[in-house]
Amino acid sequence: MKKNILLLGLLLLGMGSCSLDYENTGAISPDNVWSNKIMIDGFLNDIYGRMNPEWPRNANNTDEGMNIPGQMSDFARGIYTVEGQGQKLDYGNIDKINFFLDKLDNEVTVLDETEKKQMKGQALFWRAWDYFGKVNTVGGVPLILHFQNIQDVPSLFVSRNSTSECFDQIVKDLDEAISYLPDSWGADDYGRIDKGAAMALKGRILLYYASPMFNPNNDATRWQTAYKANKDAVDFLKSVGKGLYEGKFEDIWYDEQNCEVIMVNQFYYPDHALDQKNIRPQPLSRDGADDNQAILSLLMAYPKIDGSKLELDVNRLSDPAYNEQFMTDFYTNRDPRFHATIFCPGTVYPTKEPLLNGGKRYWNTWKIVPIDGDIMYGSMIDDELNTNIGGGKSGYFQKKGVDINLTKATIDQAETDWIEIRFAEVLMNYGECANELGKTDEALDVLYQIRKRAGILSGTGHYGITATSQEDIREVYVNERFIEFAYEGRRWNDLRRWKRYDILNKMKHRSILYPVIKDNANIENFDWTSDMSDSAVRKMFRFDYIENLDRTETDFFNLNEKYMFYPIHKEVIDRNSKIEQNKEWGGTFDPLN
Repeated sequence: MKKNILLLGLLLLGMGSCSLDYENTGAISPDNVWSNKIMIDGFLNDIYGRMNPEWPRNANNTDEGMNIPGQMSDFARGIYTVEGQGQKLDYGNIDKINFFLDKLDNEVTVLDETEKKQMKGQALFWRAWDYFGKVNTVGGVPLILHFQNIQDVPSLFVSRNSTSECFDQIVKDLDEAISYLPDSWGADDYGRIDKGAAMALKGRILLYYASPMFNPNNDATRWQTAYKANKDAVDFLKSVGKGLYEGKFEDIWYDEQNCEVIMVNQFYYPDHALDQKNIRPQPLSRDGADDNQAILSLLMAYPKIDGSKLELDVNRLSDPAYNEQFMTDFYTNRDPRFHATIFCPGTVYPTKEPLLNGGKRYWNTWKIVPIDGDIMYGSMIDDELNTNIGGGKSGYFQKKGVDINLTKATIDQAETDWIEIRFAEVLMNYGECANELGKTDEALDVLYQIRKRAGILSGTGHYGITATSQEDIREVYVNERFIEFAYEGRRWNDLRRWKRYDILNKMKHRSILYPVIKDNANIENFDWTSDMSDSAVRKMFRFDYIENLDRTETDFFNLNEKYMFYPIHKEVIDRNSKIEQNKEWGGTFDPLN
């Protein structure tokens, strides 16, 4: 059963065409809200509605993927300006949460103590969530913990708290929330923040605080604190029945309310549907498409089924025998997460419309097209569909979480829940901390559990992992998080907290492998229901290496480790003279204090 706990709040906010603002003059008065349990719950649900994260589409500017060519951001290309990257620090949600907390503490009498604490715990969670988002972006920010009197204008202008003070307050809020929240909610309240979600978020945040971006001197006490928080979260979650999902990896997003779900935003049509047009291929979408296309770095990150690394020598692709063998290794006997996460050319796209005009499957493989003495790459399906999806596209699309029930006409009606925190992340957060503290056996055991669940063969019991030193295990975590959480909005912040811009800079360009039909004459009688899992079909193709999908020399990764923290927008500083700019951007504020 799906139940959207936000719906009641949204309906309440729509009554009488008014909103639950602080000076409501519509059909609902502020005094009535705080004397009515349903209305108080509606106010809290509105906070969920404003803040609950949803499916990210941010693979662009990482080594996960790209959108259309030429869309690499200025930041990724090393073009840094306060105007271009400045952050405005919206306090609208903090203001609403503080207002709610102050009302609970000082005015609400219709709730019993347990009800009041549970509501307070949820609000504190969301305040910690919001503040961490800000601090992770710019460093320390002003800590506003009570509703501000907008009539007292001078009191509204406050200076930035240090980053350490902000982390202390965030953890304090979460500790208080953990003490108030229930172990779990009943079926009618599924999706609300519970104790396990708050413990998991605390572990995530402390992991960030211990990581190199915030902890350049590698203070071991931070790693110990993060280790304890994440281990406590893992142990608690296990005690209430949570754990790694035991079915197929791809079904984590379709077998709803399973044991891996820790924090979730539920989607269902028509009240709270998800629009998936952006991540679908252009011929199977409308009003926008082709985001989150995988690039070579992600395609190569997934190991073979035995856990060993898939190797590619692009210089040997000109050898037909090597090319043929590599194509076989690429498409077959891979880590099952590979085909569960990425739609590859020549495989089945997960939709109710897998066949196109005349029963033709969507085949975004490529053909060579001679132009003015040169060549370009065009999609084999171009001629069939009269669409322009030729060279410059990756052609490898996000498959993870795609609602298989959608058609081109219903792409805005997706019902795939977004799992913001799943047990695998909590487990890997714990394992990463264990490695940094020299707890090698614990760190490796986590990796074995993740790979075992993925479906990688055990082999000698190590699932293809040969690392034994702390440094090598650290690199395994870098890669394993890359593939386990691909398209889940983790990669960019992981690279930042690890201070690993070098991974992107080493790539330089966004590259790809095109499966190209060897003889264009074969297209006329091509079997559009065939599949690359068939060796006879693969023999009709070869891989061509495309070094630069963006096709311009100005589009390449050129990140500077100096700019781990973003600047404060000039508008904020002009409005409040007490706000200092980060020192890397010409100011005096040190985000590491």
